[in-house]
Amino acid sequence: MAGPARAKDWPNAQDQWGQGMDWTVISPALLWPIIIGYLLGSIPFGLVLTRAFGAGDLRQIGSGSIGATNVLRTGRKGLAAATLLLDAAKGGVAVVIAEQLAPGAGAGALPGAGPVAAGAALIGHCYPVWLRFRGGKGVATALGIILAVAWPVALALLGVWGVAIAVSRISSLSSLSAVVAAIPAALLLGSPALVPLMAAMALVIVWKHRANISRLMNGTEPRIGGAKADSAHGG
Repeated sequence: MAGPARAKDWPNAQDQWGQGMDWTVISPALLWPIIIGYLLGSIPFGLVLTRAFGAGDLRQIGSGSIGATNVLRTGRKGLAAATLLLDAAKGGVAVVIAEQLAPGAGAGALPGAGPVAAGAALIGHCYPVWLRFRGGKGVATALGIILAVAWPVALALLGVWGVAIAVSRISSLSSLSAVVAAIPAALLLGSPALVPLMAAMALVIVWKHRANISRLMNGTEPRIGGAKADSAHGG
């Protein structure tokens, strides 16, 4: 897994995401990163694992999300941990494969294979075609992506998540705090070219957590270890 130097290998942030970008032009070489990223991201590991090990249909449990937090509501901690790891892995693997298959895909103002595959993987996880576009909330997949492109930033996010979960005991709040912190973390840890990617991922994840945000504002978002009656409202 590459260190922060990988971010420097990508085009300069102004060149890659500048105002002069022509979004009507897509390099044919970028189609493979999009396809690979989306297909890998769309694998619903949480649903596959819970069905394979007799824990039921995850979409009918708790919040209906296919992510690790909802898998944990089945009482199968091992399956939840496996879902977390696999959802993270598919994001990182998508980036690595895309960069190997299309290392020179970015040209001029166009983004390269890495960020394109990263975005596609996150969209695939959140909106998988196989599940009628009803997927997970993207936190674990985003973490895997960040681990692949700038592991110091990922470690910083894990630190933010750890502090937030220790203080609040609210999974959604901790996850949102971590993904939003990715933007300043990328700047402070020497990866400014990653800021557009971090911001885009944060927007998607915040949008997927909009119901959680509403409950946070109303003071009704459940805490870890809270009443089981609240479990259907979690992330």
